[in-house]
Amino acid sequence: MREFVLALQFLTRLPLPAVKANDATFARSMRWFPAAGLLVGLVLLVALLLGNLLDPWTGALLGLFAWVSVTGALHLDGLADLADARGALHKGGERLREVLADPHVGSFGVVAIGLQLLAKLVLLHALLASPGWWTILFVPAAARFGPLVWTRWLPPLHEGLASRFRSAVRPADLIVWLVLLAFAAALAAPALLAAPVLIAAWGWRIQRLLGGISGDGHGAGIELVETGLLLALVIAPHLG
Repeated sequence: MREFVLALQFLTRLPLPAVKANDATFARSMRWFPAAGLLVGLVLLVALLLGNLLDPWTGALLGLFAWVSVTGALHLDGLADLADARGALHKGGERLREVLADPHVGSFGVVAIGLQLLAKLVLLHALLASPGWWTILFVPAAARFGPLVWTRWLPPLHEGLASRFRSAVRPADLIVWLVLLAFAAALAAPALLAAPVLIAAWGWRIQRLLGGISGDGHGAGIELVETGLLLALVIAPHLG
């Protein structure tokens, strides 16, 4: 339970009691990232439900506001940093790493955040027109399975959160969450099976771009996988 609370404290801005933990316990909290994502999904679901009582656009806007608020825009920051770094790639790998380490947000980062929020808003609105829109509950959890995979698969770029988590993620953790994801897909929405594909695609992309994973890579990956899953849920009913 302590590790789950730590995962919630790290990934959300929910008011929680203080928990004492050493580095090893904090690292093991990554095993609970998908569970923390399920709570994020519950907050999102409630906001969508309340806003949709007025109209779908209000529902989508309230849902997006709740989504960003409960996570503290943590992953959007990683997306912005990576977008700025990608924009500097033409100046060489060294410049890319310098921009990635810069805490300021540049024009590429601003555009990336704007497009990401716009994409989520439009897709949330489209989902609210579907009778199975409640399956969005599982999207944040499925996306947060990604960091477990990327941590085991990719080398850390530097000594930081990514390197601290790597030794704590076990093959058994990946298997358990993959089985639970398949179970959710079978019961709720087969489109959730797009998650492993999206997670693998981002891992391949970030490896080619940076050669490893960092906190920014995790954050950007979570954001992009979430949007990809929203798109999959929107498209799926039209394929039958």
